[in-house]
Amino acid sequence: MNSLLYALIEALRGHRWLRLLACAFIFTSLGNGLTQVVVFGLLLAWSASPALLTLAFLFATVPGFVGSLIGEKLCSSFSPISLLILTEGLGLLALLFPLFGVGYHSIAALLAVQSTEALLSGMSWPALTLLFKRGLSEAELPAATCLETVIFASQVLLGTGLGVVLFQRTSVFTLLAIDAASFLGSLLMLWLAERQFSAPSLPFPVEETAPAALRWRTLTRRQKRSLLILPALAAVGSPAMALLPALAQQIHPQNAAGLALPLLLARSMGQLCGPMLLKRDSLARFAARTPRIIVCLGIFLAAYGMLPFLSGWVACALGMIFLAHLASNVLFAAGTFAVLSSFDDTQTASASGKAWRWQTLSASLFTGIAAMVATGFGSVQALYTVSSVALLTVALIMCFYRE
Repeated sequence: MNSLLYALIEALRGHRWLRLLACAFIFTSLGNGLTQVVVFGLLLAWSASPALLTLAFLFATVPGFVGSLIGEKLCSSFSPISLLILTEGLGLLALLFPLFGVGYHSIAALLAVQSTEALLSGMSWPALTLLFKRGLSEAELPAATCLETVIFASQVLLGTGLGVVLFQRTSVFTLLAIDAASFLGSLLMLWLAERQFSAPSLPFPVEETAPAALRWRTLTRRQKRSLLILPALAAVGSPAMALLPALAQQIHPQNAAGLALPLLLARSMGQLCGPMLLKRDSLARFAARTPRIIVCLGIFLAAYGMLPFLSGWVACALGMIFLAHLASNVLFAAGTFAVLSSFDDTQTASASGKAWRWQTLSASLFTGIAAMVATGFGSVQALYTVSSVALLTVALIMCFYRE
């Protein structure tokens, strides 16, 4: 078999530390998903404006820029797993923000936990990428791509799935307690993974593993392109995803929370299933073909564009979200693999950090524009105009850097 799923199963069978790492991130994805449900569920319940809902998404992305810089620097001094343990511990402490927000009806505290999670995600991304690069062979890198997608999708499949079921059936404090337990489980799994990780792959000595600086002029066309794929996806996808709760509020004002949360669940189902459509040897070819990238982004935008016409057809709306993220995460898998395969060990942390920062800047720029347009003209008009302009911009840039 040649699928990414089979590649992941093979890698998990061969590396005990990878199995423990996968369990750790499934635990933390459960917690992050629950946090997302608490934040957006409360904002919707408190009748937050569409602009504020969009800005909540912005606060969940912008601090990742600073986080990736911190993570990139720390990768030169600490082992990747040690850095992941640090971010999980800080994530556990960050749950104090939603506790304060619920107790004092503070929107600022809810946005603070979003920002903290974004900061820690940015810190962990270079470490996770470097860990895969050091711990897996070149032939096993597609498995790393698949695992990153599973981690990404588990946040909503597990956390949001459980949150959708429990949000209106139990107290927010119970959800936060489950959230805290998931972080503790993740810390335990990461500690065990660190003990299992082979000593020759640890970052020793520091001088030999310090991240190499990347200069745009010295990069090959393939390396430049690999750094642009994920920011391109963020440019088109972030405004639409940020507007999703506001769209639900506009389409179904009587039960916005009841519609928005299942839409988030459908989103992660698409994110999980998308990369499973790819074969392991097709990732490099997919990342090198500009028309395939534009088609995936076009499908994503068209599916989101259908939502305003499906207000009476909830099942169809869920299907459109599933289709949109099926297409977007095919591209996410290709972009992640391109970064992993295009740079050597000394450049991986710097390359992944740079891709994360560009992705964050791209998402922040277009999401901020979407928030302003949504305030003046409504969520639907913001979706059509901002994402369409982003798609056209991406098409021009990717054509310029085609291989």
